[in-house]
Amino acid sequence: MLNIVIFGAPGSGKGTQSARIVEKYGLDHISTGDVLRGEIAAGTELGKTAQQIIDKGNLIPDELMISILASRLDNLVDSNGVIFDGFPRTIAQAEALKVMLAERGQDVTAMIELDVPEDELMDRLLKRGQLSGRADDNEETIKKRLVVYAEQTSPLKEWYKNDGKHCYINGLGELDRIFADIVAAIDSKM
Repeated sequence: MLNIVIFGAPGSGKGTQSARIVEKYGLDHISTGDVLRGEIAAGTELGKTAQQIIDKGNLIPDELMISILASRLDNLVDSNGVIFDGFPRTIAQAEALKVMLAERGQDVTAMIELDVPEDELMDRLLKRGQLSGRADDNEETIKKRLVVYAEQTSPLKEWYKNDGKHCYINGLGELDRIFADIVAAIDSKM
């Protein structure tokens, strides 16, 4: 099984590159953002709780995300592996993911870090908000999300480096070059 964690600040290109990785390697894509937006759109209790948390620019509690992911993993059939998009976001989540995968005889193959300068992230997210109408892509919420990312999520880089899974990718520039770098990184870990 090929299990990839794609990692980067909001607007770093995780969704765009995940789609390409899914196509190339035949993986299932688990985007916590998509899962949560689906729950919000469906008006479920989880969706209502998530909406309140997201509107404040905060992260969903670990226990909630881990139980959602365990359920998604257990419902996959004939899977070649998974790309985790938007998870883990904390060291506690990374540890829980490691345990969850080990219980299924699997491990994370690689953690792909898409690194993009903050000014570029802000530009991308504001443009995305204008095009998509996503309410959380406004300047105030974006700034808070970037602070939360820096404080809570960035320490994962060191955790995955220590685990031998970290792959740095310059996420600024031509999409095809970024993807070629990602493929080289994944292939080196297989």
